[in-house]
Amino acid sequence: MSARASTPSASPIVGATEGPASIEALIAQRQLRAVFQPIVDFDDGAILGYEGLIRGPAGSPLESPAALFAHAGAAGCTTALERAAADVCIDAFTQLGCNGKLFLNFSAGALCQLASTGIGALFARIDAQRVVIELTEQSAIADLREFTPVVAALRAAGAQFALDDYGSANASMNVWVQLQPDVVKIDRFFIQDIANTPLKFEAVRAMQHFAQASGARLVAEGIENEADLLVLRDMGIQSGQGFFLGRPDAQPPRKLDERTRAAISAHHIAVFPEATRQSGASATGGGAPAQKMVVHAPALPRRATNNDVLDLFNRMPDLHAVAVVEGETPVALINRRAFMDRYALPYHRELFGKKACLQFANAQPVLIEQTMSVEQMAALLASDDQRYLADGFVITDNGRYAGLGTGESLVRAVTEVRIQAARYANPLTFLPGNIPISSHIERLQSHDAGFHACYVDLNQFKPFNDQYGYWQGDEVLKFAAQVLADVCDPMRDFLGHVGGDDFLILFQSETWRERASRAIETFNAGALRFYAPADRLAGGIHGEDRQGHPTFFSFVTMAIGCVHIAAGTGAQHGSEAIASLAAIAKRRAKQEAAGLVVIEGSDSAELLPALSHGEVYAEAQRAMPAAHS
Repeated sequence: MSARASTPSASPIVGATEGPASIEALIAQRQLRAVFQPIVDFDDGAILGYEGLIRGPAGSPLESPAALFAHAGAAGCTTALERAAADVCIDAFTQLGCNGKLFLNFSAGALCQLASTGIGALFARIDAQRVVIELTEQSAIADLREFTPVVAALRAAGAQFALDDYGSANASMNVWVQLQPDVVKIDRFFIQDIANTPLKFEAVRAMQHFAQASGARLVAEGIENEADLLVLRDMGIQSGQGFFLGRPDAQPPRKLDERTRAAISAHHIAVFPEATRQSGASATGGGAPAQKMVVHAPALPRRATNNDVLDLFNRMPDLHAVAVVEGETPVALINRRAFMDRYALPYHRELFGKKACLQFANAQPVLIEQTMSVEQMAALLASDDQRYLADGFVITDNGRYAGLGTGESLVRAVTEVRIQAARYANPLTFLPGNIPISSHIERLQSHDAGFHACYVDLNQFKPFNDQYGYWQGDEVLKFAAQVLADVCDPMRDFLGHVGGDDFLILFQSETWRERASRAIETFNAGALRFYAPADRLAGGIHGEDRQGHPTFFSFVTMAIGCVHIAAGTGAQHGSEAIASLAAIAKRRAKQEAAGLVVIEGSDSAELLPALSHGEVYAEAQRAMPAAHS
């Protein structure tokens, strides 16, 4: 965090009558003050260093760093202020006798000037090995090749080099690659609310992968709550700073308070934010779906004749259609079967062979741009114009002809992407699907965290679905998902949708039983509103059982079978064993009036032999297919 950006809003700048000498006067009269914000190691909660930040005279218009540097910029003495701020921070830091490193902010221009006058002068009063120089984001580097020797001089003196506010302004991957920083501080934009923002989570994870490849240490800036802290800790970010860990102060803490240390060392595992909608590229591992459907085929110019079309189809018997283009722009499409059927009629070749090919062409073909999303392609499947199923369609690259596609390939591509995406997020409830479920179970087991795996099932859902239809059945499933989400603590409890009326909650909340019971009670009461008044009055619906016998079915209710995995025992239970135990618990819960049954993971040796091997596998597949994804 740069000194200039540490305060959200600037105080009013002093009047124009106070000219450039006002900043010089503050420096000369030693009216600048240093404050320090701790930077914390997430492994043990120790303070590994402090960022030195500058303040003007207390209560004055220039107290905030934003106002200070804005006024210095107007006066043309920014570099002098940066050097003075560094000196003030160094003096105060050495007088405090704090352990750890001191992080100091410099712009590229100030560092270049410092290098030209001698880097060593900066470290006259402090060991350079205790200093990390942060390159602020405010000023762009004109030529990275000319700036590289500046970084080399800092390292030669013993100091470390850091990129500040990475991901904003001028902080780019190009700078990272060429300057190879020792430390990279992630801009607060990506950190704040990362616990609830999948795209921020993915952006930081990408930075993390690059940091591992380059050997840089990551520092997360702007941590302001426990939820964000735990997500960052559990995804492997090494350290951070922010108001939750400590505010800037002239007398900074030497160690964290108990509340903050307890948050860092919390035993429960953070629930990562899961992307609920997968694009075609992300769900299939990259690449636009339309590009994978391209049939590379020659096109004919607008002036081509029907004889030219016939000749092309005869030379290429596998070609289902041919595009007609004007320049590089497709203007029509001729389907092989339709053309051949009409051309085979008596005298058609003699009458129409030398005439323009547009006579038998579809002048309004379906056009699909290569970059079209799966959602846009799916909209075509639902459109009234279904000619693409027989004719095929034209694929374009920025409006230029790129190739052809078939209706069959379009249906297959959309279906494959949707199936793959459903493994990440259920398309009805948008809750995490099998892959995120499996990932979270593995994280819980690898950390030996204690948890309750609760398999949720709806009793009498199939008869309801048969009686009221899939649309109303979907509404019941969405209601169940909302009820379960409401009882979960988003910081501790993971909720996934396995499929159909099967849900999975991985509880870490100590009040898990109360939460599960509340979900059952709320759902059972709320589900009644999905029935017709006459069925509510009758207490259920008439239908047929699986053998076709007339049966009366009571209302849809919720059952929860739970397996308790004690802390420190996660590695002893495989995913399949947990799934099988959950299936047994679910089966028992469906027979209990309360709808809730708990099984201890330690009882697996006695319980699992009760199922045959085939039953274990089948129940595990049904209960937690994530274990077999």
